[in-house]
Amino acid sequence: MEKISLQFTLFSAFYSPLISTMSGGFLRAEGLDPDWSVAAPGVSAIAALEDGSAHVVQSALSQAFTPLNEGKTPSAVHFAQVNEMDGFFLTAREADHDFTWDKLEGAEVVMFKGGQPRAMFRYACHKAGIDFEKIKPITPGGAAEIDRAFRDGQGLYVQQQGPFPQQLQADGVGQIVAQVGRQIGPCGFSSLAATRDWLETDMARAFIRAYRKTRTYMNETSAAEIAKAEKPYFPAIDEQVLADCISTYQQLGCWTPHVEITRPAFEATLDVFEYNGLLNERYRYDQVCAAPPAAD
Repeated sequence: MEKISLQFTLFSAFYSPLISTMSGGFLRAEGLDPDWSVAAPGVSAIAALEDGSAHVVQSALSQAFTPLNEGKTPSAVHFAQVNEMDGFFLTAREADHDFTWDKLEGAEVVMFKGGQPRAMFRYACHKAGIDFEKIKPITPGGAAEIDRAFRDGQGLYVQQQGPFPQQLQADGVGQIVAQVGRQIGPCGFSSLAATRDWLETDMARAFIRAYRKTRTYMNETSAAEIAKAEKPYFPAIDEQVLADCISTYQQLGCWTPHVEITRPAFEATLDVFEYNGLLNERYRYDQVCAAPPAAD
């Protein structure tokens, strides 16, 4: 077995296509023994590629925009998609079957302070026809701090990735009222990144064979079966809650069978970041993305 190191920027069920390369045994079937880690808060997983401590990282196309805005060539390239939709949910204190996005105006919402989650949420509000500036943001920190703040009584709504919202529902703390991804539509939300040199290796070819099989598995296997295999990675989450979350993401369509980052998805991401004033120019596809390595 050859050791392969993976790093996640964030670790949640939303990234099940990468998690399931491990839990489903697909990497081992290709002779790769995985170890994994999560980037420290405030540190990009791209740094693990730069220092050689990871071969593949879960990232986002937008990670390339920072060096490009500075006139630099990104050190990593994005070669496969993980999610082709935003995977955040809005959860309210109480069930609201008549929820409309204008109810967020004037309300306190526990949310991410910046980065892609904030940019996507702001764009979703724009698409929904509401004024994001009328929302009263509460920004306590990362995913765990956001969850804790809402559980402690802060905010009328909270912005979270699964399975946090599903666990809130199971615990009777809140009720999901909206999916951010449905407002935005398909886009290059999260991706797999590596160095261009690594993409030329036999390990990269073995990895992409495993990843292609995992993408099929994510679409053809029941959420309950996927959740059972993934449960050891989520010790604090009920297995049924995890299955509910995975089922929701399957239905949302963010785990499309193809692994390639499509040009339309890339352009949609540019639209989001251009709207937020976070691009110096609309960058070319080949400045950010590359084709997956050949499988054979």
